[in-house]
Amino acid sequence: MMEIMSSFELEQIAQQVRRDIIRMVHAAKSGHPGGSLGCADFMTALFFNILNCTPENISENGMDQDMFFLSNGHISPVLYSVMARRGYFPVSELASFRFLGTRLQGHPSPLYKLPGIRVASGSLGQGISIAIGAALAKKANQDENLIYVLCGDGELQEGQNWEAILFAAAKKVDNLVLIIDYNQKQIDGAIEEVCNLGSLQAKFKAFDWEVVEMQGNSMEDILKQMSCVKTHRLNSKPVAVIMHTEMGMGVDFMMGTHKWHGSPPNDEQAQNALNQLQETLGDY
Repeated sequence: MMEIMSSFELEQIAQQVRRDIIRMVHAAKSGHPGGSLGCADFMTALFFNILNCTPENISENGMDQDMFFLSNGHISPVLYSVMARRGYFPVSELASFRFLGTRLQGHPSPLYKLPGIRVASGSLGQGISIAIGAALAKKANQDENLIYVLCGDGELQEGQNWEAILFAAAKKVDNLVLIIDYNQKQIDGAIEEVCNLGSLQAKFKAFDWEVVEMQGNSMEDILKQMSCVKTHRLNSKPVAVIMHTEMGMGVDFMMGTHKWHGSPPNDEQAQNALNQLQETLGDY
């Protein structure tokens, strides 16, 4: 049975996760800190409080447990940190991030047999389709657990997503929860300048989804809104959670800009960032 943690306890873990992200990307001299920092609160809440899945019972086929898919696989630093801190693999292994031949590659891959990594997610735009397949399999197996999938907002510029979004509503895939990291920035700049998405709420409602909006850097709001998600299944619709986040959250010089989407900090910048983030669980 998973222990339910308080907002404060989760916030303390998220602080350590942010430290891990900075240290991992800095050591590798490569990676994507911006989106990882922005999603640290949500991913912490997901793995420690929300998912009906633990390191002790996780299985390859996901039967009788919730499943999670990371569509925007470039934010692997936050996934790896949260999984390690949750006990899916040793925290010390975070030091191997992006090194050749290790399990913690730049984009998660099932090749390296990490628990819960069932598909590769280097190519953007595929995660929703994969999650729908897993959700339909659960329905076929009369498994009442949920499928969660996280994608980036810029990723929604991929056309495949909208075919999948149409299909999910048409087939009443109501055990699917899509979380969109809506930080309004992508690698080339602001979303509205690269390829404006318009109103995501209006789009998903037009595609016949239930829509929830959430402040993704407020632990209290994450817990509140995600606890309501399961009630939407009564409407036989998939659920889209538009999660408002700040890219680079927690590090002042990384916030408010797209420039840290895929750029590692140098020595001085990394130390500056770490000085702003509390060490709460002990560095690896």
